[in-house]
Amino acid sequence: MSPTPDPSTWTLPRLRIDCDGVWFHDDAEVTHPGIVANLRDSLRVDERGHYLQIGPARVPVEVEDAPFVVERVEVVGSGLAATLNDLSREPVALDTLRVDERGIPRCRVKGGRFDGRLSRAATHQLLRHAEPDEGGGGAALVLGGQRYPVPGL
Repeated sequence: MSPTPDPSTWTLPRLRIDCDGVWFHDDAEVTHPGIVANLRDSLRVDERGHYLQIGPARVPVEVEDAPFVVERVEVVGSGLAATLNDLSREPVALDTLRVDERGIPRCRVKGGRFDGRLSRAATHQLLRHAEPDEGGGGAALVLGGQRYPVPGL
């Protein structure tokens, strides 16, 4: 019987996600749809950062900005739905919408597990529903007769 390999001796791949949500292995873009889908589905995050858990090995994933990009935002009922760069659709958690210090709109995605960055197209679609906040401090989204303040907007 052969000895169990020691994961601490393994050479781990260098994986990263660029600011557009594109996966890379070393400096080569990962383009195979099945492999990209598997990587996205296996992605985890904790206080130490983003990673894949492959058996006993934790493989770090460098994330330049956000692991998911909101490509499209549309009104559904009295809320918003997001289409992400993995082509999944989900309701926008309106209470997590914010604009960061660089002016980039963000929200939580994938059940609140990950940060999502809105693309320029999604930002324009979102802004169609923004009005100046009545308090004079920014703007709010108006959906279904409700006002949702967005920090930084």
